[in-house]
Amino acid sequence: MDIDKTTYEDLSLFSHEEEYSIFHKLDCTRTRGGRDCLLELFNEPFGRIAPIRETQQILAQILRDADQWPLSISNGTIMVMEKFYETAIDEIPPQSVFPYTHIYRIFHAPDYSLVRYSVGHFADFVRGMGKLAKLLDREDSPERLRTLMSRVARLLEPDPIRSLAETEPGRKPTPSEALYYGHFLRNRFRTATHELIKIYGQLDAWYSMAMANRKYGLCFPEFLDRAEPTIETRGLFHILLPKPVAYDVELDQRHNFMFLTGANMGGKSTFIKAVGTAVFLAHLGMGVPAVAMRLSLFEGILSNINVVDNIVKGESYFFNEVQRIRNTLLKISDRQRWLVLIDELFKGTNVQDAMKCSSTVIKGLIRIPSSLFILSTHLYEIGDELRQYPNIVFSYFETRVREDDELEFSYQLKEGISNDRLGYLILKREKVVEMLEKL
Repeated sequence: MDIDKTTYEDLSLFSHEEEYSIFHKLDCTRTRGGRDCLLELFNEPFGRIAPIRETQQILAQILRDADQWPLSISNGTIMVMEKFYETAIDEIPPQSVFPYTHIYRIFHAPDYSLVRYSVGHFADFVRGMGKLAKLLDREDSPERLRTLMSRVARLLEPDPIRSLAETEPGRKPTPSEALYYGHFLRNRFRTATHELIKIYGQLDAWYSMAMANRKYGLCFPEFLDRAEPTIETRGLFHILLPKPVAYDVELDQRHNFMFLTGANMGGKSTFIKAVGTAVFLAHLGMGVPAVAMRLSLFEGILSNINVVDNIVKGESYFFNEVQRIRNTLLKISDRQRWLVLIDELFKGTNVQDAMKCSSTVIKGLIRIPSSLFILSTHLYEIGDELRQYPNIVFSYFETRVREDDELEFSYQLKEGISNDRLGYLILKREKVVEMLEKL
């Protein structure tokens, strides 16, 4: 799936301010390697239905077995194991019997302490990996998961590793045990250890996705194997909001363009980002923030939400808006299925110019039935001339003004066009008009 840097930023998939980041919100990994794997998945959403469905099956199985998931493997455990190989220590004697163990303990005390401490963490790790191999390698497991678990089982086959896994959790190894296992781990299990750590990183990333599904009440979407673009959702919400409002959305080839209006703060931008986020998460193979969702596979997502000017290059806000639309057209001209999200098009020019430019762009975009479009605007006046096009859906967010000039936002998506003009009212409500009059 094709998603550019601008869209990642527009949808807040990543953010320097972690509380506003989708990735940070959904990151339930327990290890650094798991986080790295999850980051790779976020950067490379699937472009085929088969791996999406397989990932859904893997996450569903992990959810069923989550209560039996071994928690003995932590980031600290893996860090100790990696340090064991990175630290230069004196050669561990191959014979772990007296007097060799006694000599090593006395004359190589710091190294002995490191070996004994590390062996305890290796025991936790191989014990946990063995449990995962048994837990996840079943006849009904997805092929990729069975392949990984079969590999884990083979890597854990050496007798010293089996013996280490059978040691009692929490019991410190004796001097002879520490040197026996330490010598084997150091000299004959290094490559296998690194492979097992890498495999656990992948498992940790999947575990994180599964736990996020459970924690936030996400549902697995159904992918439709069809040529026409489709999005159908019930109870869609934005996952970053503490108290979100749910939406029902339905777009397809017959109605592939949503013309969205409503006052400032009414919920337009949040809605657009909620749709984009759900489609993105669906292409990762994880759950989406909705009660139910059906969709087709998309080539990519393109957004035009947080456009900025570029002082260094001397590019105006309006110029960058135009360039973003131009780049969007270049992408979607391939007639593949794209989701295009546009929030307040042509804010960088005067109203009359913006109306003409917006009308021209919309009339061009609706000629591409292979893509779905959601466009929000304050320029409700152009809605009348667009009613002649049957593939445009008109929706709005309603705002009510109480007698005391307070605003009520229902955040409910309704059919039609809003002509709310509340900018001056907000200016007045926030005492700005009063402050200006006193200058």
